[in-house]
Amino acid sequence: MSELLLINITGQDKPGLTSKITAILSGYKVPVLDIGQAVIHNHLSLGMLVEVPKESASSPVLKDLLFCAHTLGIQITFTPVTDIEYNDWVHEQGKPRHLLSLLARRITAEHLERVSSIIASHGLNIDTINRLSGRIPLEADRHTKACVEFSMRGTVQNENRFREEMLAITDSLGIDIAFQEDNIFRRNRRLVVFDMDSTLITSEVIDELAIEAGVGAEVAAITEQAMRGEIDFTGSLQRRVSLLNGLDEHVLETIAKRLQLTEGAETLFHNLHNLGFKTAILSGGFSYFGHYLQKKLNIDYVYANTLEIIEGKLTGKVLGQVVDGKRKADLLELIAQKENIRLEQTIAVGDGANDLPMLGKAGLGIAFRAKPIVRESAKQAISTLGLDAILYLMGFRDRDDLSVTLPRTPQTAQNPQSQGV
Repeated sequence: MSELLLINITGQDKPGLTSKITAILSGYKVPVLDIGQAVIHNHLSLGMLVEVPKESASSPVLKDLLFCAHTLGIQITFTPVTDIEYNDWVHEQGKPRHLLSLLARRITAEHLERVSSIIASHGLNIDTINRLSGRIPLEADRHTKACVEFSMRGTVQNENRFREEMLAITDSLGIDIAFQEDNIFRRNRRLVVFDMDSTLITSEVIDELAIEAGVGAEVAAITEQAMRGEIDFTGSLQRRVSLLNGLDEHVLETIAKRLQLTEGAETLFHNLHNLGFKTAILSGGFSYFGHYLQKKLNIDYVYANTLEIIEGKLTGKVLGQVVDGKRKADLLELIAQKENIRLEQTIAVGDGANDLPMLGKAGLGIAFRAKPIVRESAKQAISTLGLDAILYLMGFRDRDDLSVTLPRTPQTAQNPQSQGV
């Protein structure tokens, strides 16, 4: 009768170690049922579940492995595994799997303890923990970023409660946590759409316009109410724009030149382009600034509101259909259909209440540095790091080579009709 053994090897990593160990097993024709290896700071941890055939007694195998370990200066242990234990392990196949991303400027033991405690209290089992971010220098600056990813098995009985508990510690510890199903779409996204104001850029353009028009405080108050979801977006937009009546057209160019991109925006778009993604701005802001960013970041689609201008002056009116929350969600779906992309393969990023419909419709909806009502409603939220942290939620590591540019055909869009969507 064959024997099942769990072999654990630890010690200083060195070239050829795994080869030497498996060469011994190969000599005894030992099947390997499972294997996993990790190296942390040049320290190896290797585990193998093996089946020693009945014609090969385990004693000679263990003796040779122990001698090899001694010569290599590593530690090796053996744990017998019963048939019942093994069959129980096999039957766990097919259980739901989830991924949890922990993001911070620097990750501490307290972060890991609080997160892992909640995971355990909800009956999930952690299989692996991997660092997706690069190695952090000891003297890190304020733009340092860190991300570790937990791969877990099991079913969350109360997902709403699980998310509430995770959200509570993000506030108290100043970290971000993303929890998503581990499925085939996770690393197979193809379209990313963004809100513009306070998402791609750090400011609300309408507030900047209002300052130039001398009505800054009044417009800012209405903007804040709209972003919190306290008043209807379309009505609030019309009220704010009406206060801009008579503003000189040249002010638009002045404001566009001083727009500040959000941290990580250029890095994110560089990588998305090299990976062949389609990108879009779906904004309740204004098309003039959307097209300015389109040229700067090489964005495929822009849908935003158009300010009416007559004889070089803003009239205080918006032309055409207002891009509100419902319109954003509809445009996400229409662009996906045009590009032959499933909604599960889409990502939407925004900060305001009018972004919630598209965040809910996308395969991955991310509330970015969002208002409280949006963070609480969206499934994913990033508030601590920059936009390039989205790459972690897609499963990419800092060390992944994203420099190979795939063919792309940039497009310019002012309205759905011009794009045939």
